[in-house]
Amino acid sequence: MAESKSKRQKLSAENDAVVDRISNLPECLLIHILYFLPTKESMATSILSKRWKLLWSLVPKLEINKLELFCESADHFSRFLDLHKAPYLRTCRITYDFADCCSDLVDTWVNHVAAREVEELDLVINRDNDEWKPLELPHRVYYCKTLVVLKLLGRIMIDPPPSFQFPSLKKLGLFRLAYKSDSFFRLLSGCPVLEDLSFEREYSEGVNHYKICVPTLKRLSIFQYDFDQFDYDNEINPDDELNYKLEINAPAIEYFQFNGHLGDIIFLKELDNLVHADINICTFEAGEHGEEECYADRVFKLLDALYNAKFLSFSSGYSKCLSNGCTYPSLFQNLEQLDFIVNAWNWHMLQALLKNSPNLKVLDVTNESCRSLPHKLCWKKSPADPVCLSSHLETFYFNKVKGLEHEIEFVKYILKEARVSKRPMTCLLTVNKV
Repeated sequence: MAESKSKRQKLSAENDAVVDRISNLPECLLIHILYFLPTKESMATSILSKRWKLLWSLVPKLEINKLELFCESADHFSRFLDLHKAPYLRTCRITYDFADCCSDLVDTWVNHVAAREVEELDLVINRDNDEWKPLELPHRVYYCKTLVVLKLLGRIMIDPPPSFQFPSLKKLGLFRLAYKSDSFFRLLSGCPVLEDLSFEREYSEGVNHYKICVPTLKRLSIFQYDFDQFDYDNEINPDDELNYKLEINAPAIEYFQFNGHLGDIIFLKELDNLVHADINICTFEAGEHGEEECYADRVFKLLDALYNAKFLSFSSGYSKCLSNGCTYPSLFQNLEQLDFIVNAWNWHMLQALLKNSPNLKVLDVTNESCRSLPHKLCWKKSPADPVCLSSHLETFYFNKVKGLEHEIEFVKYILKEARVSKRPMTCLLTVNKV
């Protein structure tokens, strides 16, 4: 019994020593550790000891989540801010259910954090009903000169005042927002040093023409609302919503990503600095949601604009419309790596890209074809081509091989061309499990 008590005392002493080692760290280091915890968990550390009681209040980060009933009123939030003594806010994330949303309450929250020289603001307004009127972004945000990162998601209306500017903003995320006429263009015009833009358009917002004119932009990611979730029973005309136009004037882009239904995308200047392009085309089948949608030429037009890329990733859905089209991509003189997800309807696109990529070093192909689909557009035997694909090809991956005849022809083509290569080539094939 005495031995058991002695062991407990020893363990207790060891645990105290561990706590002491952490608690005796410099205050700045403890605050840095707490920064990586959610605000509620950071506050919970105040019960550990007197040393920890006020440390949470010095952390330059706030997370306000109405879903967790963190703050229920403007008064509660004001009292909470009075306790929070950090001289400035590095990060603030506000999440609110739109069904319960009170615009005055959100205005109070956002205005408070904007006045605290916030550097990163993340505002999420969850919604469960399209009939709810969008919440207007508080005007105080447009005059927050310390913002470096701004992310807005949900039922939020963007309508910048006539004179505003984000002089420090470098990263901007706009997801499923609502806009007034040219408010999207006006918002970007007030971002003189913007480098990273992520934009997700929502079909129901009623704006079909967008302009991105940002000379400093280096990364551009465009996402389109998932057409599988689109409500075709409502009063919105699908043709009007899907046939949008996007004009891009951003010659400094180094990374471009597109994911969704492809509208009319026009690059007003060549992308001389482009390094990486990631393209995922999604569309619906003809006759399933309306008139026949055929835009293979539009896809090739987009690829043409990306001809300077060194790394290209491409995938497309199971849509017959991609099998149509008469234009083909330009020469990809700089392309070194191609990641391509092939299916029954886009083998010809892969073939066209390979013929126009003379300096390709890495080819990674994943076969997503379905055995039940007719493979009318398969790999076709190529005549002698003056552009030798594999003179630089070093690595070839072919994933999910099903053993179909056109797959074998494709592999034969690659290996045959590899014979003239002056370099050894790594070749790896993986078989699809049935």
